[in-house]
Amino acid sequence: MSEKKVMNRNFVVLGAIIIQLCLGAIYAWSVFTKPLVEAGWSKTETQAVFAAGLAFFAIVMVIAGRLMPKLGPQKLAMSGGVVLGLGYLLAGLLGGTDFWRIFFFVGVIGGSGIGLAYVVPIAVGMSWFPDKKGLITGLAVAGFGFGATLWVKLAGTWGSLIADLGLSNTFTIYGIIFFVAVVLGSLWMKFPPENWKPKGWNPTEAKAKTVLSGVQMKSGEMLKTPQYYMILLTFAFGASAGLMSIGLMKLFPMQALMAAGYSEIVASGIAGTAMAVFFSLANGLGRIAWGAMSDKLGRKNSIALMMATQGIFVILFQWVAGTPALLYLGATLIGFNFGGNFALFPTITADTFGTKYIGQNYGWVFLAYGIGGIFGPILGGKLGDMNNFSLAFIICGVLCLLAAGIIYGVKPPKKAVA
Repeated sequence: MSEKKVMNRNFVVLGAIIIQLCLGAIYAWSVFTKPLVEAGWSKTETQAVFAAGLAFFAIVMVIAGRLMPKLGPQKLAMSGGVVLGLGYLLAGLLGGTDFWRIFFFVGVIGGSGIGLAYVVPIAVGMSWFPDKKGLITGLAVAGFGFGATLWVKLAGTWGSLIADLGLSNTFTIYGIIFFVAVVLGSLWMKFPPENWKPKGWNPTEAKAKTVLSGVQMKSGEMLKTPQYYMILLTFAFGASAGLMSIGLMKLFPMQALMAAGYSEIVASGIAGTAMAVFFSLANGLGRIAWGAMSDKLGRKNSIALMMATQGIFVILFQWVAGTPALLYLGATLIGFNFGGNFALFPTITADTFGTKYIGQNYGWVFLAYGIGGIFGPILGGKLGDMNNFSLAFIICGVLCLLAAGIIYGVKPPKKAVA
């Protein structure tokens, strides 16, 4: 079938970015932590909401993978937008500063909405771009990283929503935006016609360069392989380090900067810039860059390099956070590598277990993100309450170095399911 007779596949990229910009709101949680601490929350409570959002994001994503063949990608993405928007809207209308209400509305409901929609742009993008899986997956999820910059800055220095309108109204506004934007982006979330392929693309040649095996495994088969658990563990270690860093990217640098002699107001501005600009932009760019690089270097080599350097950067971060220039550099490097996870793990899942069932299979791999989302932020919050941030960075850095070795053990699985 000619490409001219079907939808322009570039619209899929546009829709994916719009959707992921909204889903990336979970990374903007740090902008709410300081006002909530001032309202009486502990650091652990602020991280508990973040951890709940990440956990439900990952758990519901498994369910979303099973729902996609029944509902179709368009309806599934729209339902995610409705649930995400509803969560933030209810937090604004009913949450106040009550911990348990915000925990439920933002963490449980909001996280579930993200989980419903997240897998759609990845699965649809790979279907339309089998010739550039790494690059297109990076582009599809780049909005998730860039979204943090947008929502942090709108709530903070760009829009001053929290300062001018308060926490509740900010949640309400975000809920409405998320609903409208995700539904809009979902309009292009459609799979290509059966047997469609890009004009001039030779699938045999392309697969020979990038695919570990020619199998097409269903989730039940995949879960019986050691390769799945090695990929899961590698992802979990990398996610723990990145998510711990995100959760503390405001609190820890503020403490370090104030210890270095900066006032609270100045320290808050520097730390906010590190998270909202340097980390977040690098997070988005890292998804594109690592995805493109992996098409050349291979997935395993790319993941090993990313994890090894991330381990070094995370360990060093505790000593650079008190100097603005070095803080910005550290936030950039950690954000760049963290973003790479979301381009590389969908593609190594597809390369190892096949693209046919990627929507279902990646949900199971993405459980690693939920594991990391619980372990990393809670570890950081607990050790932060104990005034021992350094140990949190050391633990997570060492886990990344270990992950670099684990991924090299992944070999092509032996059994395939048609």
